Amino acid sequence: MNKTITIVIALAMLALGVGGGYWIAANKLNIPERRAPGAMAEETGSKTGRKVLYWHDPMVPGQRFDKPGRSPFMDMDLVPVYADEAGDAGTITIDPRVQHNLGVRTVEVVRRPLAPKVAVVAAVAYDERAVAVVSARAAGFIDKLYVRAPLEAVRAGQPLAEILAPEWVAAQEEYLALAATRVPDAEALRRAARQRLTVLGMPEETIRALERDGKVHPRVLLTAPISGVIGELSVREGMTATVGLPLLRINGLATVWVNAEVPEAQAALVRPGSGVTARVAAYPGEMFTGRVAALLPEVSATTRTLKARIELANPKGRLSPGMFASVELTPGTTQDALLVPTEALIQTGKRQVIILALDGGKFRPVEVETGFEADGLTVISKGLEAGQKVVVSSQFLIDSEASLKATLSRMEGAEPAVAPRAERHRGEGVIEEIGKDEVTLSHGPIPSLNWGAMTMGFKLPAGGLAGEVKVGERVVFEFSANARGEYELSAIAPQAVPQGAGR
Repeated sequence: MNKTITIVIALAMLALGVGGGYWIAANKLNIPERRAPGAMAEETGSKTGRKVLYWHDPMVPGQRFDKPGRSPFMDMDLVPVYADEAGDAGTITIDPRVQHNLGVRTVEVVRRPLAPKVAVVAAVAYDERAVAVVSARAAGFIDKLYVRAPLEAVRAGQPLAEILAPEWVAAQEEYLALAATRVPDAEALRRAARQRLTVLGMPEETIRALERDGKVHPRVLLTAPISGVIGELSVREGMTATVGLPLLRINGLATVWVNAEVPEAQAALVRPGSGVTARVAAYPGEMFTGRVAALLPEVSATTRTLKARIELANPKGRLSPGMFASVELTPGTTQDALLVPTEALIQTGKRQVIILALDGGKFRPVEVETGFEADGLTVISKGLEAGQKVVVSSQFLIDSEASLKATLSRMEGAEPAVAPRAERHRGEGVIEEIGKDEVTLSHGPIPSLNWGAMTMGFKLPAGGLAGEVKVGERVVFEFSANARGEYELSAIAPQAVPQGAGR
């Protein structure tokens, strides 16, 4: 009797020690106690006064958990989702600690003036309004050329060519003869002869030299009317020049055109007279200022851009046609508008979304309409008000969580749809165990699922098995995945053994 009592006491102490050790280990390792499903949610709800629907990791919002703990994806605690948050399908709540871990930053929507700016690329070209054409004023011969090649630089008044004009020689001799005569009414004849020299195209300076020197000038000297470069040279020495024949063209460089390609969507921001700053790679750190002279009314079919013609002063001739330039156009007026950082916008292709920060750690995606962008700020024309706060970092994570929540809410509130027919798979194997609601099979490969040979359990159908099978028997079977993702048998039967084959 004493021996029996001693054994009972020893067993009781052993059980107490094992239970106490498990309790201590569970507390040290933070192992949750086994509870009925939903018990943890009810407890959390009783502490906070709010019912918990599920826990999740905000970084992986698609995965739900039925109890709290550490996230298997990130080094952080799982976050509860409460039932009172489900009323607004597009609104989510994030714990302040999680916001800190995610690096959520918010800024306030402000209303103030913002000068729109358009940054485009451009190319330097000649100012086509600063062009001078030098032509022959009398028939003759090109006796001498002072310029030899296109793009040669010339200065205003520089000699360009000498023309031997026989017609001018006769007119000059007639004028000198009338100037030397003393007959009455000679003054009228002299005026007529001088007028003839002007009609023949003789420059005023040549006529004055004729009157001063009293000598015939058989050659006419042509000089450059403006400074620039020779854009076109059409004659050579010894060629015949006819009246009105263009001999050469001079392109001025005092001003240049900068042709900027303005995107069609930004054309409304550019107006003639708008201020412009331009930079070229040849002179880093230096800015050239000018004005928009014209916005040409033609859109390129390939680039969908309009050409803005910009005039820039070029006093030292440093800007050469053909140079590329970076141009920033600024309209003369500023607009008073709602502004948010451009980085706060989420471009979805069909719409533009901003995450609005609400009180109590709540966030809601808001669809907005935007205007122009300048200095890292974007104009909001619809969807926000001044004083509201928007998220400028981690907004993509918040938007994905809000979209997922809205989708799940719609799915939960929708009428159940007819589930598509599950795909059936076929296999062969041996029955290892038959349970109440599961059959364990050691089966061969399942090609339709890319499975290899393995031993696993299959759920029995709701009506049970149609045929009789027993443990150890080789069978053929069909199965499919049910609504809970479990593999459920749809048919099972003994495998036929060919005649003459041993089992």
